[in-house]
Amino acid sequence: MATRDLTATAGGDEAVTVDQAGALETHGIDYIPEGERQGRARELFAVWAAPNVSYLSLVVGAAMILMGLTLVQALAVIVAGNLLWALTGVLAVSGPAAGTTGSVISRAMYGIRGNKAMIALTGWLISAAYLALNWSAASVAAIGLAGRLGAPDNPLLSGVIICAIAAATLVVSVYGHATILRLYSVLSVALTVVFVVVSGYVLGHTDWSYRPAESLHGAQLWVTLIGGFAIIASTPLSYSNSPDLARYLPRDSKPAAVAGWTALGAFLPSVLFTGIGALAATTLDMSDPEAALEGILPSWFIPVFVIAVVLNTVANNGLTAYSAGLAFQSIGVRLGRVWSVLVIGVLATAMTLWALLVFDFLTSVNTMLELVVVVTGPAVGVYVADIWICRNRYDGPQLLDERRGSAFWYDGGVHRAGVGAFLAGALAGVLCVSTSFWTGPVSALLGGANLSLVAGLVVSAVVYAAVGRTRRRAVITEPRA
Repeated sequence: MATRDLTATAGGDEAVTVDQAGALETHGIDYIPEGERQGRARELFAVWAAPNVSYLSLVVGAAMILMGLTLVQALAVIVAGNLLWALTGVLAVSGPAAGTTGSVISRAMYGIRGNKAMIALTGWLISAAYLALNWSAASVAAIGLAGRLGAPDNPLLSGVIICAIAAATLVVSVYGHATILRLYSVLSVALTVVFVVVSGYVLGHTDWSYRPAESLHGAQLWVTLIGGFAIIASTPLSYSNSPDLARYLPRDSKPAAVAGWTALGAFLPSVLFTGIGALAATTLDMSDPEAALEGILPSWFIPVFVIAVVLNTVANNGLTAYSAGLAFQSIGVRLGRVWSVLVIGVLATAMTLWALLVFDFLTSVNTMLELVVVVTGPAVGVYVADIWICRNRYDGPQLLDERRGSAFWYDGGVHRAGVGAFLAGALAGVLCVSTSFWTGPVSALLGGANLSLVAGLVVSAVVYAAVGRTRRRAVITEPRA
């Protein structure tokens, strides 16, 4: 997906405009013609690495220790949970196949009308919540830096900082795909350098023989391990937008390469820096991660670190806001891509202001991550099952045909198998979830173990594969040339 200045002609007269960095992307959810496809799968590595060189990873990694796990247990959970980035990679292969966004491809799973409701929940509201979560993390660090520099501690300044970070993110999202590709290749290197320096200071303060004051045993240990896994895995399961970043690749791109570079780009930094967060918590009080890290960093480096945190948030939320804008179009709202991005940005900014100025940050993080898998797990399960059923054969123009009686109209615009499978998975998740305010009956029988992620993911995939196979295969056609 390089941003070379390429043009092609149709019939010798009509020029084809190619996606270019620094220019507003002209495509929304429409089909990307083969003549406008370019790049190689390996370029996806930097796209997914930059958002995951993350301050939030440090916070989540530290939470594993704060939950009472030993260092070895925490690191094992971190690796296991991040393995689910493989599913993000699997979803990405549908982008080049269809030449359109994941929020359109999912019409194959839910039907033209059913998909609108599904995307409103899984592709729009969840995106707004994640935007707020990441903006909150960056804003906490930036507000702390402002205080160190002598700025007054008041809600007005905090609100200005939050809005400034949000505005920078939305600029990236508005410019779109090619700008993201070019910018993130630079950010992934710069952010890695900064976070490696931070990691060096953390390693110097790590207690490698750390054990909690009261070790967990038996059922309590398993409940905590499963809960930690759910928290870690909630991040890769939230990225069902990977087809959006791969859709400009040529149709003949190798699926293994698309999936592999996507998953690897996210997995490596996620494991590394979430692990560093766990190491930090062996000696530092990571209940206040900003103060803890600033306590071991040299004073001259703290502003560099905070700037890196903000840039990482811009990178992370740039992808999320970009795809949320596309999802907004998929719902049927008659807005261009730019205005769709701005709408989601305003909503998420309001949520961020509420989370930081009204609510507690760490409580916001934990509550969000506890709940998100109940919805995102089943959505990913259905999507992966559909790719398997149809062998990744998607026809973009057919998916964009919303007329009654079109290939993906199904029954009154709803694919009952897809919607039913999602609801079955969500119900399984609710029955098996364990949060600070709700424990499902299955979870209660198991001593509070949070099995919502595995239950929702597996149940939705199995149900869809069982009841949706025949009808789904009936509408598969050969991709257009």
